[in-house]
Amino acid sequence: MARKRTMNYREMRADFDEDEDRRSDEEGEDDEGEDEDGDEEEDEEAAEADAGEEGEDGEDEESPAKKKKAKAKPKPKPKRTRVAKVTRMRVLWGVFNNSHQIVASYDYPKKEEAEAHAARLMADKKTTHFVQPVKEAIEEKKEEKKEK
Repeated sequence: MARKRTMNYREMRADFDEDEDRRSDEEGEDDEGEDEDGDEEEDEEAAEADAGEEGEDGEDEESPAKKKKAKAKPKPKPKRTRVAKVTRMRVLWGVFNNSHQIVASYDYPKKEEAEAHAARLMADKKTTHFVQPVKEAIEEKKEEKKEK
């Protein structure tokens, strides 16, 4: 399958513009005898336009146009990151039965009492009980109310 040749539209546009300029020049020569007042201004404008088009790479050689200052972009607001609420935890000793249900809980310094309770339950009920540390959230607001 043959490849299509890509067309350079810029060159085609330049050729079209040149042809258009030639046609307008030919028409301008025919109209010179009619109005002398307006033709001089149009000739000067056409000469300036031709000079601008003939510059290198299509750049205008005229004085640089006044550039408008771009508005300063407002500084982006810093994104607010949400900090996870840190909940205070406390460790307790929990006495669990064989199905991992908590039977009793003791403060951390009272580990010996928790182990003694587990031993008593194993002797009485003849089922497995064990002691394991448990973390529990501390609710500060409720504790403060109780202290007052």
